[in-house]
Amino acid sequence: MFANDTSDKLLAHNGLSSTYLPSTDTFHTQDDYSLRFGRSSYVTKVDSSDGTATTTSVGKYSPINGYGTINAAAAVARATGQNTFADVPKLGGNNWGADLIKAPAAWAKGYTGKDVVVAVIDTGVDYNHEDLKNNIWKNPLEALGKKNFDDDNNGYIDDVQGWNFGNNNNNTLDKWDGHGTHVTGIVGGEKNNYGVTGIAYDTKIMPVKVFDDAYPKTTASIPSIVNGIYYATDNGAKVINLSLGSLSPSSLEKSAIDYAASKGVTVVMAAGNDSRPEPRYPARYAYNSGIAVGAVDRNNDLAYFSNRAGNNEINYLTAPGVDIYSSIPPGATESFTGKSSEQYAIKSGTSMAAPYVAGVVALMLSANPSLTPKQISQIITETAGNSTQTTVSSLNNSDVGSLRNQAFTQTREYPISETISGLNNSDVDSLKEPGLTRTREYPTLQITSRINNYDVSYFVNKAFAKDTKYLTSGITSSWNNSDIDSLVERAIAQTTKHVTSVKDNDELAPQSWSQFQDHDKNLSSINKQFKAKNTKFKNKALSYA
Repeated sequence: MFANDTSDKLLAHNGLSSTYLPSTDTFHTQDDYSLRFGRSSYVTKVDSSDGTATTTSVGKYSPINGYGTINAAAAVARATGQNTFADVPKLGGNNWGADLIKAPAAWAKGYTGKDVVVAVIDTGVDYNHEDLKNNIWKNPLEALGKKNFDDDNNGYIDDVQGWNFGNNNNNTLDKWDGHGTHVTGIVGGEKNNYGVTGIAYDTKIMPVKVFDDAYPKTTASIPSIVNGIYYATDNGAKVINLSLGSLSPSSLEKSAIDYAASKGVTVVMAAGNDSRPEPRYPARYAYNSGIAVGAVDRNNDLAYFSNRAGNNEINYLTAPGVDIYSSIPPGATESFTGKSSEQYAIKSGTSMAAPYVAGVVALMLSANPSLTPKQISQIITETAGNSTQTTVSSLNNSDVGSLRNQAFTQTREYPISETISGLNNSDVDSLKEPGLTRTREYPTLQITSRINNYDVSYFVNKAFAKDTKYLTSGITSSWNNSDIDSLVERAIAQTTKHVTSVKDNDELAPQSWSQFQDHDKNLSSINKQFKAKNTKFKNKALSYA
């Protein structure tokens, strides 16, 4: 027998109404670069004598990327009263994200997340996974107690490995979606010389399942998420990861996040994948409690899909969120992973970025368990370094280079809510929106040998047509054929680069790549296909046909 009416019970326990709200607009019901899914120019200085906060201006906040990319070496060092840790050799390969945020420097000092519990509130966790099973939290009283009995008197019977609020039972297994398992691997994958190594690889992960098992589109209600936050807070988690979100605010969610902070729990929230100028909820609540996280790629550039920090200053950081290698349940399928028989996958999204930050918070707490959420936010924003962003007042040939990511693979159309009449930092970010590669759309072993000039030109044409509709006559009147050729050439070079990368990774037979061995020939062919288009745009404003 399981506890009944847990939503009413827990919300009532915390003085909240249990009125049911519609299912949240989750990141993970979208295709994940896919998934569920800032801080002001003032930093909070905590007086250690009484814990009260004062503010001093530091001027680091950007409405694009907030306080920039998290720096684990500096954040963990500051938690111990030092400035930073010395750099260590990079790990490379699938660990590029850990390298980018300098996590290995903290590991080298012995800070690995030990004795810190991180709750992953998500689709559940594959707690039998080879890279996770030794790092799964167990409720000590329930694990050693009587079956079908609430041994710890917390209102949940046999919650040995967390609780399932989506289905109101103790089964927290990530059955088919894979999102929660992928997130978990980023936070706390074991360091065992294979698979994935989590940022806090000695932490314990508390699975809190808030999504149901509906197939093929799993959803979560606001009460489930809220109850999950209260459960994690009241049962020993010190960090909560929320790689989920909605376009609608919820006072229940905000109250739960504030409650967690009041109990010494830091809540890390994904900003969302809509290319919006500000985060989704609950990440937008990071002005008060918690930390919002956007995504960057391996070049430390803000991902085109990442919701930005916004003009209202909040605790917003960025972390790796493009092409992230992590764990999935064997056979995970549909909305998140795509059907797979493997135990690992490469995925993208702010959902992947948030657990990097959650992992760093766990490292900080393993170094200094007495840190409060406010102190953690202060340290983590003070030590972050803003990623490079191009500032432009007009578009010229050199600016075209900043659009490189939009020129291949991504052919799906996305609705644009903003009309761009000029070009500035946020607009340049929006121009990246149509083009970043989704892992599932990379050429596969089965199809790459058949790619030809037409295939490549299709990718380029999609990006080209999408780009031009954002450009105004005042910006493009000086463009000519050579400018367009430059854009096309960059597109082909980028396409070829990524196809070559697939070859290198998968060791495809050289003969299968004969179509790509004459780059100049391919480029010439593509340029011919654009001749008519180039002429049309010469010496006049570009328009979207």
